[in-house]
Amino acid sequence: MIWRVVQYGILALATLFFLLPVYLVVVTALKEPAAITLESTWQLPRLWHWESFAQAWNAFLPKLQNSFVLTLVGTLLSAILGSVNGYVLSKWRFPGANVIFPLMLFGMFIPYQAVLIPLFEFIREIGLGGSLWGLILVHVVYGLPITTLIFRNYYAEIPDELVEASRIDGAGFWGIYRNVIFPLSVPGFVVVIIWQFTQIWNEFLFAVTLVSSPANQPITVALAQLAGGEAVKWNLPMAGALLAALPTLLVYIFLGRYFIRGLLAGSVKG
Repeated sequence: MIWRVVQYGILALATLFFLLPVYLVVVTALKEPAAITLESTWQLPRLWHWESFAQAWNAFLPKLQNSFVLTLVGTLLSAILGSVNGYVLSKWRFPGANVIFPLMLFGMFIPYQAVLIPLFEFIREIGLGGSLWGLILVHVVYGLPITTLIFRNYYAEIPDELVEASRIDGAGFWGIYRNVIFPLSVPGFVVVIIWQFTQIWNEFLFAVTLVSSPANQPITVALAQLAGGEAVKWNLPMAGALLAALPTLLVYIFLGRYFIRGLLAGSVKG
């Protein structure tokens, strides 16, 4: 009993420690600009200044639709393509599969900065330079390694006998995927969608570099612009950070349990 109390006490302290930045962001967003000083950093606001959220919302509103289109389309495309890739690599043996799969995984370890210039030139050459669809294409391609890995490992646990039985019944490549593999893919899709939604929504480097038109930029670029010039009103970017983090926070609140289940799905046989 004593050891359990100690364990919960340590966990409570760790939780408070990790929540300190969240507390700082919230109290700063609720303060008036004149009340934000080093001496009052950790103090609660005397007067709650809600206007910061209204100003941040007005700045985000023109970019909000861009972020939702970018995130939803990029997430769905990378999830579907990753599912097909995982199906091929786990259930359809072909020469060179053991070489192609590691090469695809290598894409996860390539830094964004290393490919930024040639990627910018490529997007411009295919006629998508400065557009939202060019950014969607980049996120779909960059998301394929992780989505392929997740689905490949998940499909590897599906018995090969199911695939063989479908072949005997006359099902082809797409018939097996549609009738056997896809209905069993819900846990894998939950993991991939949550992962990709978070990554694409929060990404900034590609958004600020590849999209030159302000009308096509997502919400992360608008958040960076809230800081302004030399005299920063810290309540405004803090309020903007809370609003920008809200969609991904809601995704984890409502789908977090399914995310853990999906990660563990297929990890134990029998």
